[in-house]
Amino acid sequence: MRWYVSIGAVLVAGVLAGGDVAGVAAPNPLLRGSGNQPQLAQKEANPSVDVELILAVDVSYSMDMDELAIQREGYAQAIVSKEFLQALKSGPNGKISVTYFEWAASTDQKIIIPWRVIDGPETADAVAAEIMKTPIRRASRTSISGAIYFAMPLFDENPHRGIRRVIDISGDGPNNNGSPVLAARDEALSKGIVINGLPIMVKEPSYSTMDIDNLDYYYEDCVIGGPGSFVVTIKDRDKFKEAIRTKLLLEVAGRTPERRIVPVDAKEPRVNCMIGEKIWSDRWGR
Repeated sequence: MRWYVSIGAVLVAGVLAGGDVAGVAAPNPLLRGSGNQPQLAQKEANPSVDVELILAVDVSYSMDMDELAIQREGYAQAIVSKEFLQALKSGPNGKISVTYFEWAASTDQKIIIPWRVIDGPETADAVAAEIMKTPIRRASRTSISGAIYFAMPLFDENPHRGIRRVIDISGDGPNNNGSPVLAARDEALSKGIVINGLPIMVKEPSYSTMDIDNLDYYYEDCVIGGPGSFVVTIKDRDKFKEAIRTKLLLEVAGRTPERRIVPVDAKEPRVNCMIGEKIWSDRWGR
């Protein structure tokens, strides 16, 4: 089951009380995607962290410099927030492993934070500082599929084994470069990886930036997947940082939205999952 939640549906301040996230429910750890189960069982035999979390962040040209700066600050501030640190303590191991990379075209991914363990304020501060000190960059094209394919082998390189494996993708447009996004998503799901999404919809759709209407539907139907996967949508620039904090809080605590949500029927996508490629082809004929 996949879920959609708008920012504001989950209250960040005070969402944790006694180790529980208010208004969210824990996914059943036994409900994992099919495929590669022996490898998962072996990997999870002695997990040292609660979640292996990959933060895959869009830096395509459709994101303006202000959005990129707010995005960076949002992740850094979320990681050091008291709500995040409290969620960290709610897990059986009390720590997570995280890596942060930026992506654009299918061949353009840059790791900003290699795998790091966050187990308290000191390690959280170190990761946040490393995110903020890296110069902001922009690049051409948007390849969500490239980001997923780049992310998958990173789990094998992580020395810290987790109970859950999650790819967290943020972006402001559909896939328009590289392999079709559905193929990449399905391969990740077959490996027992969960994909969550943060569609950024703070600007009116524009021909010049290849934005689309209903990017949230696109992410729900074409990008995210796996048990407990969800989307947190940003439609207000002022809510940017709050949305990032909400999303990370849910992921670290291993929860999914429960209240004021709309279940997603995955049988027929409401948005053409090749819409980005079609727009690019119509415009430039390739």
